[in-house]
Amino acid sequence: MIPPIALVLADVDGTLVTREKLLTEAAVAAVADLRKAGIRFAITSGRPPQGMAMLSRPLDIDTPIAGFNGGVMMAPDLQTIIHASDLPPAIVGRTMRLLRAHGLDVWVYTRTSWLVADQSAPHVDREAWTVKFAPEIAPDLFDRDFGPVVKIVGVTDDLAKMKTCEAAATQEFGDHVTAACSQPYYLDVTSTAANKGAVVDRLSRLLKIDRSRIATIGDMPNDVTMFERSGVSIAMGNAEEDVKRQATYVTDTSERDGFAKAMRRFILDRVPA
Repeated sequence: MIPPIALVLADVDGTLVTREKLLTEAAVAAVADLRKAGIRFAITSGRPPQGMAMLSRPLDIDTPIAGFNGGVMMAPDLQTIIHASDLPPAIVGRTMRLLRAHGLDVWVYTRTSWLVADQSAPHVDREAWTVKFAPEIAPDLFDRDFGPVVKIVGVTDDLAKMKTCEAAATQEFGDHVTAACSQPYYLDVTSTAANKGAVVDRLSRLLKIDRSRIATIGDMPNDVTMFERSGVSIAMGNAEEDVKRQATYVTDTSERDGFAKAMRRFILDRVPA
């Protein structure tokens, strides 16, 4: 028997928001109803933490916010860093060169900055619109000393290049990094300690909620690690079939209010009267 859920942890893009990066009224209402039922709500994403501010306010988030796939966890005020998992310094330059060698554009994220070499590169303007802040343009990206780096992103719309590069990064760096797609066109490279499964573990400790009482919902392969660490997992209808197979339940797509439907069908409708 599944114990009562005390916390829902949601992925953002492709899950909580639509393809146009918008929160629907149904999603906002579902989170409000979770709160009324005594169930807490948290978010995690490949986005930087400050790129989730536009979600935190309308959803009244009062739990730690995990950006960079868990690479940085911040207090709800998005000012205080609770935890950071930086990439090993020796890996940063090698990772950047590997991504470039496979034909991917390279973005670098420190704990507080987003750096790109070219403002006009694919997806830069779209990402800036999504996260509501602009990158720092760094033509010397490959020659710069960044200090601590939390995430490196390879960007391409060529799915074959993406798959090849993901496999190459995993093979070359082995246990030193996690390389996984947060979107079909984004390959996120983070510390092995920065993954959504680790987010479940940290929230469990910080909020004193057993993992068996945490439900997770997502759509991408990098969400599977949090599926594996939670008591209940829900895959979006727009997820790949392999992701769906590894979830407890499958809901509708993000374009058809799959998040809100999942909260009602799999969480709220099972709250003891």
